Amino acid sequence: MDVEGDDSALPEDSGRRRKVHGMLKLYYGLNEEGKSNEQPQALDPCDINGPHFDPEIYMNKLRRECTLAELMDQETCMVKQIRSLDSDMQTLVYENYNKFISATDTIRKMKNDFKKMEDEMDCLSANMEAITDFSARISGTLQDQHTQITKLSGVHTLLRKLQFLFELPARLNKCLELQAYSQAVSSHRRARCVLQQYSHLPSFRGIQDDCHAIMDKLAQELRQKFRDGGTSAKDLSECVELLLQLDEPAEELCDKFLSHARSRLESDLQAASPNENISNLTSLPSPTSNADILEFIDRGCNEFVSSLCLVITSYQELFIVHAQSDELLHAFVDDLAACYFSLVERRIQEEKSVGDNSLLVRALDRFHRRLQAVAKLLPGSSVPHHGTEIVIRAATERVKQYLSALQSFYMDSLTDVRQALATPRLSVAGGASHLGGAELLSSLSASILNQIKSVLASVHLFTAKDITFSNKPYFKGEFCSQGVRESLVVSFIKFICQSSRQFCESAGDKGGSTPPILLLLLSRLCLDYETSTISYILTLTDEQFLVQHHTPVTPVTALCAEAREAAQKLLNHYVKVQGLIISQMLRKSVETRDWVNTIEPRNVRAVMKRVVEDATSIDVQVGLLYEEGVRKAHSSDSSKRTFSVYSSSRQQAARYAASYTPSAPLDTNLLSNIHKLFSERIDIFSSVEFNKVSVMTGIIKISLKTFLECVRLRTFGRYGLQQIQVDCHYLQMYLWRFVSDENLVHFLLDEIVGSSAHRCLDPAPMEQSVIEVICERG
Repeated sequence: MDVEGDDSALPEDSGRRRKVHGMLKLYYGLNEEGKSNEQPQALDPCDINGPHFDPEIYMNKLRRECTLAELMDQETCMVKQIRSLDSDMQTLVYENYNKFISATDTIRKMKNDFKKMEDEMDCLSANMEAITDFSARISGTLQDQHTQITKLSGVHTLLRKLQFLFELPARLNKCLELQAYSQAVSSHRRARCVLQQYSHLPSFRGIQDDCHAIMDKLAQELRQKFRDGGTSAKDLSECVELLLQLDEPAEELCDKFLSHARSRLESDLQAASPNENISNLTSLPSPTSNADILEFIDRGCNEFVSSLCLVITSYQELFIVHAQSDELLHAFVDDLAACYFSLVERRIQEEKSVGDNSLLVRALDRFHRRLQAVAKLLPGSSVPHHGTEIVIRAATERVKQYLSALQSFYMDSLTDVRQALATPRLSVAGGASHLGGAELLSSLSASILNQIKSVLASVHLFTAKDITFSNKPYFKGEFCSQGVRESLVVSFIKFICQSSRQFCESAGDKGGSTPPILLLLLSRLCLDYETSTISYILTLTDEQFLVQHHTPVTPVTALCAEAREAAQKLLNHYVKVQGLIISQMLRKSVETRDWVNTIEPRNVRAVMKRVVEDATSIDVQVGLLYEEGVRKAHSSDSSKRTFSVYSSSRQQAARYAASYTPSAPLDTNLLSNIHKLFSERIDIFSSVEFNKVSVMTGIIKISLKTFLECVRLRTFGRYGLQQIQVDCHYLQMYLWRFVSDENLVHFLLDEIVGSSAHRCLDPAPMEQSVIEVICERG
């Protein structure tokens, strides 16, 4: 059967081949790995694939259990399996024929190769026996010479040692001449024990004396070099080490070593801050360095701190065996570190600019990082703790600087707002220049918020992950909670509220009165802070700095209450100021007029028109920043209520005219007082709500109340009373639209007309129709 090129037959042939292999393994009792199956096979004689198969039993079972048709089917199936197995066996033989031939050739070749290898191994064994015999004969021949060579080698070594001892004085002199002090001390230490052991011999005694004289001279040179102190720290340490090896007193060397180290470290401090006198550090002003803070810290760390660490290491290697040395080292390090810390703090204090914070943070990080090396070299030292305190103080001072910058920015922003308010935008009369109040408020609020975010971003550099001190428990918790949140953000919010309230303390501010619109803007700003901004800023701070409130902090509710209080105070003051401005106009208009000899009124006075214009302008101002508010339901003839209101006044005026005699003032006062008893009491300076209607109501109450009090101080003639009637009717036509309850305007205007009639020498009220004509024409 030819299946070459037939791809579809390949999977089928592969499956058949696996099946055949499986049947063969099963027949021979092998497992999947080709190993013999150790488990006991079933002893079923009817298992045609088992080793205990019995054909007679199997046939009897089939005849007994199967029908004829099943037997014939079983026969057909077995014939097919037999043929399939025969075919598979032939296929296996054909497939493995080449392998069998190749295996036969390989076995034949291996037999030839092993025979050749056996011959070579026999030859090698004979050669090894010959070599062993030859080596034994050589060893026997050279035995006597080997012993002699060993003796000669020992003598040679002894002669070399003796030669070294005899040449030692010359060697030491040569080292002394070349200033190779370390080599001289090492050579002397190697020979010192031998010379001491054989000092009773004259020759060795002479060598010992010569060496002692040379080493005394070397010790003097080392002492002189040590006293000069002009060498480097490394050379100084080597000098001390050599003197200790020469049995110099350790206490004296310790003091001298620290003294020389102090002078060298002080010179490093002088180099780090050229303008400082280290010996008189406390009496000098703060240094002024042209280098930036990072360069200054780098110079100090690379020169002073590195030298200090080298001194500590050298000292511990040289003198740590002495009990009192550790205390001397601590005092020495603390004293010099205090000088260095004083320089660092003075240099940090010069960093006044809050524009870029990165240099200061990197400098503090490097400063803190290098001081940790001192902590590792000298456990128990207070230097790292003092350095950490400097870092904390620097960060705290930086927060204070940012707070001051925020406060200055806020005050400058208010100055800009005042200048913008003082610059007219439109030529329309009556406060059109303030139509940009909402835009100014939005710009002011946005600029303050952006500045706070910018400051938080700058301060956040202190808590960056790559800053070593940022995650320390002694820094992060206190800095984020009390430093950033309380000392910066909360303090600035309180400053805004407090500085805003100061505008309410007096009518003027060192050179000029506060514009009323500024009071209104600040009131709305504080109210916005109370409703949303404070919560947003503190939430942003807590999230950005991961503030954990382990220590008591100012709650958001307290700040919001303070902001609302400031907003309320500002709005009340705004109402008072605007009311007093209008009141001043009304007061002058009443006080500067002769009400007894005035002419018959023909029009509305100009001051009343100005009052209406100012009220309209104020209504626009407040409406841009506050909501409308709630009004009481107006009657359909609100603008014409004057007639009905003033009818009672006219009746009172007639009564007053009839009874106005010197003997009857008590009766007229009694009627007026009885009329007031049934009127609702009006609180003029009550607290104002945060809406336009409430603000306008407060201003108009103050204005009309002032008008009323001024009228009560004057005496009127007939035409004076009529002029008051015309003016009050004109005010009634317009002012009722601004207040929450029109009856309030009716009542106050009625009081004004009644008071005028009460103080009129000839009370003859003008007809209502004439009043309306004059007001409509005016």
